Amino acid sequence: MKLSYVYILLCKDNSYYTGITSNLEKRFEQHQNGFYKSCYTYLRRPISLVFYATFSDINIAIDTEKQIKKWSRVKKEALINDEYEALPNLAKKKFRVNK
Repeated sequence: MKLSYVYILLCKDNSYYTGITSNLEKRFEQHQNGFYKSCYTYLRRPISLVFYATFSDINIAIDTEKQIKKWSRVKKEALINDEYEALPNLAKKKFRVNK
């Protein structure tokens, strides 16, 4: 069974990068060494791995990566910090009330 990984990197500029790979160690090294000059992380090195999840189904991994990429910074940080109970509330849209 081939595993897939969804990961989040913290970049030098304090931004987050979310990606997917079948070889987490190799992909992290590629990010860190600037293997792809067009990659988001290239000019934001050094980077650190702050989260990853393992999947046995590539389709679920792809869907999860797409979902996380749409999340706010606060929601990503709740995931990174294992604050899973906070995730549903962070998904709720905040509406402004006109007075």
